[in-house]
Amino acid sequence: MIRLLLAALLLIAPPVAADPAFWRHEFPLTDFTTSSVPFIEIISGGPGRDGIPALDAPEFIAVSEAALDPAEPVIALEIDGAAPRAYPIRYLTWHEIVNDMVGGVPVAVTFCPLCNSAITFDRRVDGAVLSFGVTGKLRRSDMVMYDRETESWWQQAVGEGIVGRHTGTRLGQLASWMEPFAAFRERNPRGRVMAEPDLPRDYGRNPYRGYDRSDWPFLYRGDAPPHGIDPMARIVRVGTRAWPMARLAQAGRITEAGVTLDWRSGMASPLDTGRIAEGRDIGHIRVRDGQGRDVPHDLMFAFAFHAFHPDGEWMLD
Repeated sequence: MIRLLLAALLLIAPPVAADPAFWRHEFPLTDFTTSSVPFIEIISGGPGRDGIPALDAPEFIAVSEAALDPAEPVIALEIDGAAPRAYPIRYLTWHEIVNDMVGGVPVAVTFCPLCNSAITFDRRVDGAVLSFGVTGKLRRSDMVMYDRETESWWQQAVGEGIVGRHTGTRLGQLASWMEPFAAFRERNPRGRVMAEPDLPRDYGRNPYRGYDRSDWPFLYRGDAPPHGIDPMARIVRVGTRAWPMARLAQAGRITEAGVTLDWRSGMASPLDTGRIAEGRDIGHIRVRDGQGRDVPHDLMFAFAFHAFHPDGEWMLD
């Protein structure tokens, strides 16, 4: 499995520890004198800067025109003043970041396959609108993003600046969720679906075949989660709390800690078989507060929650 992953990402050289002197030629504007993390924790994932190309201002088509399998996962984003939008994982797997404008809100829709982390951020920071790209670096097996305006580096799993001018700055997280295309289409018959990018990619293929069945995450150097939880088990993160997906699948609905989490079957794993649409059914979730409003959350692997929220609360049986 790992060999297939390496081949898919065209990793020619072994990962090396981050060295500001080495990477300054890639990021000449980055202020490497300011950082909140040890550089030894940042490694190369293989591709260099923009080797995984982020997308900007994508085109959209009517939901009725989208030729997606009903079980294929999409990131759903519903913002007042705009038609609901679906961002297919088949595209985000190859691009990881989409910079878009939805209902007057500049957003970055992100997906880190290695952490299964799909988060949508507000791109406004200190009165400026940032746009994001992929550094090609990893920290704790999670994507490190950068903004093109200051070339600061950002940790995708938490939306925080870790290197450069914006070190310590947090991006606002917006409510979005991963669900099967069929669920989005049924709820939003007039919704919009991101159109296929005009780039040479085998969209629909999963270059991480078998990854979510692995014993250990790719290039992860941290500790395993507590309580005997499988590092690759999916959890739902709300703030600094984590609900195991297996518990939600068994219960169907859980209401606690001020939120209600609903689980339904019908979504294919994007990290299982060679074709995303053929992945095993892992189910999907929706998180709402007491007023029925969608709550920002993430569906990530357990190792990633433990890595970035070591003091987080595990919502076990």
